[in-house]
Amino acid sequence: MNTPRLVPGAALVAVPGRGLALRTPEGAFLRVDTGEVPAAELLRLFDGGAAVDPGARRAATGALKDLVRAFQDAGYATAHPPREPTAPRPPLAGTTVLLLGDRVLTEPVARLAADAGARSEAVDAERLTERARAAGSRSAVVWCLDRPVPPGLWDAADALARNGVAWLRCHREGAHAWVEPPALDADGVTSADVRLRRLAATPAHRELNAYWAARHGGDAAGHSAVTAAYTAALLVGDLVDGLGDRARRTMGPHRFLLRRLDLRDLALTTHPILPVPACTPMPTPAAAP
Repeated sequence: MNTPRLVPGAALVAVPGRGLALRTPEGAFLRVDTGEVPAAELLRLFDGGAAVDPGARRAATGALKDLVRAFQDAGYATAHPPREPTAPRPPLAGTTVLLLGDRVLTEPVARLAADAGARSEAVDAERLTERARAAGSRSAVVWCLDRPVPPGLWDAADALARNGVAWLRCHREGAHAWVEPPALDADGVTSADVRLRRLAATPAHRELNAYWAARHGGDAAGHSAVTAAYTAALLVGDLVDGLGDRARRTMGPHRFLLRRLDLRDLALTTHPILPVPACTPMPTPAAAP
């Protein structure tokens, strides 16, 4: 009999007072009834060792073969020598990430995206639409700001998802970083949708709109290396979910979550948000006679 091996992820353990248990690769524990086979014999066999007592091994040979065959039939053991594990294909292999914005955020995004197999490229805002179309469907635009978004800055980028280019973004307002829902297709949430929804949700909509329109210099509440890495990880996670597996491109409800990260304590809150449907403009009231 070839020396059997448990399949990767499976483990056989001796439980004090209860015999053997098999931990499956999925994490479940199964009780093992070894019958006439000593538990230590089965443990040694799956560990690659020979039986300490040759007489006990001969007596239990038939039963041991049946027991090992039961493991093999259930898919938890194999008689073949283990193969060298092959490295899995990176989830973002073949993806081009076009990066814009502030280096404190774009650099960790580029680093994490590269770890996931993507190729990152810095691009100018003026050439964004042209470069995004040239990059093709296996591409994404990630725009990161360590400050509020000036009005109109992201208007052109909002049209990218309608042309098959994934559109992801984040910005900071004071001590809060906002990671907006990824727009992966024409049904995605754009930055304009986020602005309208946030204005509709607060009684201070005039003040918030004025805050967005104001010029903001640097302040002490900017990103640290830790908060920037956290924010970058959220964005790259969205890239993997949206582009890493085409079958999961819709991402379910996750694609409609606006996330707010408190830079002071790393508290993350989520806020469901939906696209704003197009509507006919309200008619202009007629002038009074």
